[in-house]
Amino acid sequence: MKSEGFKVKDIAMKKIITCFLAAIGMTTACSQAASYEVDAFKTKSGKTVKFHALVHASIRIEYDGLEIEVDPVTKLGNKTIDYSAMPKADYIFITHEHGDHFDKEAMKLLSKEKTRIVLNKRCAEMYGSGLTMENGQTYLFDDIKVEAVPAYNSTEGRQQFHPKGRDNGYILTLDGLRIYIAGDTEDIPELSSVKDIDIAFLPCNQPYTMTTDQLVKAAKIVKPKVLFPYHYGQTDVSVLPSQLKDVGIDVRLRHYE
Repeated sequence: MKSEGFKVKDIAMKKIITCFLAAIGMTTACSQAASYEVDAFKTKSGKTVKFHALVHASIRIEYDGLEIEVDPVTKLGNKTIDYSAMPKADYIFITHEHGDHFDKEAMKLLSKEKTRIVLNKRCAEMYGSGLTMENGQTYLFDDIKVEAVPAYNSTEGRQQFHPKGRDNGYILTLDGLRIYIAGDTEDIPELSSVKDIDIAFLPCNQPYTMTTDQLVKAAKIVKPKVLFPYHYGQTDVSVLPSQLKDVGIDVRLRHYE
């Protein structure tokens, strides 16, 4: 798998150029256009997959002319995402009902006539439409394979946040590139069935998801080639690269918050 992720200095230069162009009226506002870090990867046949780190658990994926949005939210804390300035989505995936993952306004802004919205049962009831997927189900859309996998709290005293069987994580397979988006989960036993992962997004936001120690354990079970810690709130994730340096996992810290 060949990575084409932008380096930090590339992102900084892009911000400078975009803001200059904005100042002379040649592009849109620099704060919106240049604040997202982008990582690019190649699939087995050479197609490009790009990941945009939007905010918290919201991820934009570009693949072979398709737009994929995961848990889009318009506002989180003091950060606002202008989805009206982005392309309409071909696919929207929602993991569960919490406000930092499920936002009807964002979904409507991103939707077009043929947008396919995939949700867990509770979110489908709340939204009023969409394709319901339950843990263990698999669908094939065009050339995108989607697997819904368990996501829940297992630690005593935390189960009320994400009860077992309600919420989804998703494994997306894009032309052989396997992407695991965990949703809100801990280092649950079912992770042992999550295999052959190229890119993983694992949450680190105690007590709602995982501690850093739990995330390290989860990463060693899943063994992705590339790991993006996300959904980390105020948790210090800077320790993760050193804790996983001997495992052969490329840990990439991005500004999702």
